Amino acid sequence: MKKKYFGLNLPMLLILAIIVFIATYLGVLSKDLAGGVALMFAIGIILYEIGEKIPFWNTYVGGGLVLAFLGTAVLCYYKVIPEEYVELISSVNSKPMGVLNFFIIMLITGSLLGLNRELMIKSFAGYIPAILGGVVGAAVLGIIGGLFFGVSPANTVLKYVLPVMGGGNGAGAVPLSQIYERVTGDAAANYYGFAISILTIANIFAIIAGGLLNKIGEKNPKLTGDKKTLMRSAPEIGKGEEKFTTQIKDYTGAILMGLTFYQLGRLIADKIWDPLVPSVPIHPFAFMIILVALANGLGIIPGSLRQAAKEVQSFFTKNIVILVMVGVGVETDLHELVAAITIGNVIMALLIVIGAIIGSGLVGHLVGFYFVDSAVTAGLCMANRGGSGDIAVLGAADRMELMSYAQLSSRLGGGIILVIGSILFGSLM
Repeated sequence: MKKKYFGLNLPMLLILAIIVFIATYLGVLSKDLAGGVALMFAIGIILYEIGEKIPFWNTYVGGGLVLAFLGTAVLCYYKVIPEEYVELISSVNSKPMGVLNFFIIMLITGSLLGLNRELMIKSFAGYIPAILGGVVGAAVLGIIGGLFFGVSPANTVLKYVLPVMGGGNGAGAVPLSQIYERVTGDAAANYYGFAISILTIANIFAIIAGGLLNKIGEKNPKLTGDKKTLMRSAPEIGKGEEKFTTQIKDYTGAILMGLTFYQLGRLIADKIWDPLVPSVPIHPFAFMIILVALANGLGIIPGSLRQAAKEVQSFFTKNIVILVMVGVGVETDLHELVAAITIGNVIMALLIVIGAIIGSGLVGHLVGFYFVDSAVTAGLCMANRGGSGDIAVLGAADRMELMSYAQLSSRLGGGIILVIGSILFGSLM
């Protein structure tokens, strides 16, 4: 039987991709959602399949998904993709079209509604300590590295650890720089420029570490679970629960439900939380996670709709993820990364990521989590570039179904870092 590439045989894949590429270079590819998605799939599927076949890379670095991400970033760096279509892909992935947000919303909805209720409650209760364990571990190893390179502990924490562990760019580095300006009187740009550089380096290490942790889990099964849950003593999923069948129309209902949960999260974040606590912004995804978890815990979502949400999530995880990884690659500025690369910055960023892994993994183990899964979600998903970083890390770690926990790290964990930053900027600077 001939191998299929996302349902296509090799000649058909090449013909379709060549047509899209010719249209791109002649400037006739439509500059809308249809054209952007066609180009993203043509690039993504080819890079994915190549990445799955490269020895060592496919085993330890993250395989096809990571090559789709980094390969696209390289294509943009060397201007292989025409600038007008780089902008198109970026607009499809982020603003104004927002496929990335759509992807995350579907993963959060499906992964939370697919969880056993008892398991969900227990795992959420231990998750904040696991996040804090990662922050402490990152700070300890970061400070050790800083002392070696002549950076004071205060500067290490404020300029290296906080940006890396802050939940990404928009939810971390940007508000941290604004807090810095308000507290110190110095321009926010002076903090942000360095912070985003360190965060970019750490993000690459976090993605590679995700692939390595996945391999460690495969070689040491006691350190990981089924890649869908965190708890070591988790009840068997589906045991004693009624089985539900779905119809095609259920998928539409599940998608509308997930999108509505997100809009409700935005309403709470913008109209209730921000006016009450303007100094500590919390992303709508954090409130969405709480709302979906409550809905699951209270049992108010019909079983067929929960099953449909789970199946929609599975489709997005296995297929739309290729699209998103290309979009993330386009939005990764390798010029920024190259400019920040010094021996000191690289080693300190690496130590912070390792510290996050050790701290979150150990604390996670103490509260009943698997070491690898806790390290990936509570550790690496704090030490990356937020939503896009979460997708890249989970893709490399083959744990896309843990998106809800990853978003808790990026959003609620990022909020914790902003609180810590507000205190430390005033006391250490």
